[in-house]
Amino acid sequence: MTPSLRAIRQISPIKISAIKINPIKSRTSRWALLPLAALWFGAAQAFVVTISPGTRAVYLRVGNGVFTGTYQGGGTPGSGGTLNKVSVTVPAAQLGNGSDQLMTSDGTQTTSHYDGYTFCNVPNEVYVGGFYRRSTTTGSASLTVSSPANLGNGSGDSIPFTQIAWASSGNGDTDAQPIPAGSFNGGVQTLASFPANTWRESCHRFRYSNDAVVAAGTYTGRVVYTLSAP
Repeated sequence: MTPSLRAIRQISPIKISAIKINPIKSRTSRWALLPLAALWFGAAQAFVVTISPGTRAVYLRVGNGVFTGTYQGGGTPGSGGTLNKVSVTVPAAQLGNGSDQLMTSDGTQTTSHYDGYTFCNVPNEVYVGGFYRRSTTTGSASLTVSSPANLGNGSGDSIPFTQIAWASSGNGDTDAQPIPAGSFNGGVQTLASFPANTWRESCHRFRYSNDAVVAAGTYTGRVVYTLSAP
């Protein structure tokens, strides 16, 4: 029986994001925090690097992560890291007017764990990246993200997770990103493929679409990123 890489897949709980919505004057003076997810990645063109074959492994970093040294320098990946959040304050005068609201992250790591290059810009961007390695050059790992249908404020009000989207870039990049732009779909979605023996990374910049007037309150939710190979 062929052993499954599921045993060593890397699961990265997403960073909680907060959208602070100033209440309109006719409502109780509360403010709404919309939790969102956070994530993170650098180099010219898009950053996709071929790595040497070796022991089967997957590594994924979303936002802040754990890595001793750099991969290029023979460093060692680790598990853990803080649960970051992205947030935005929506002014009462702009609530529900369809004007995108840029979200910022509390993440602090800007450099790639591949070579230490400053790839992302905090607090506006979140790093997302890692590698899939095996002894042969065949096969690929899949990067997916799971989001709930809605963000809730605990009082019965909700905001669809589809109101959260992201752009994708990286310092020095000029080509299409390996982990492209998109939006959450309120379920499980595939973001990218990691062919065997490649390192891939991007920086994601989140935004709240702000398409509806919602009640003031603290809206929360969490997304989970998973890099896995059968």
